[in-house]
Amino acid sequence: MSALIIRLPEEKRTRLKLVAKSRKVSVTKLIEEMATILLADFDAETRFELRSARGRGRVAEGLVLLDKAAGKSARSKRN
Repeated sequence: MSALIIRLPEEKRTRLKLVAKSRKVSVTKLIEEMATILLADFDAETRFELRSARGRGRVAEGLVLLDKAAGKSARSKRN
């Protein structure tokens, strides 16, 4: 594990200490949990963007697959 020094306004530091205390964790653990959430959000956004890029221009094909999954007959071709 490594150390990270960050500079925060005193008010934010105080508030983070209060939040950590209310959750019964250390400020370090609180920051670690926040970083984990931020990284998970970033990873999800990246995966979504990659999937979106792969599907560009394939709307009609996607709609046919959705209809098939729902047990409906194929839609008439749209743009």
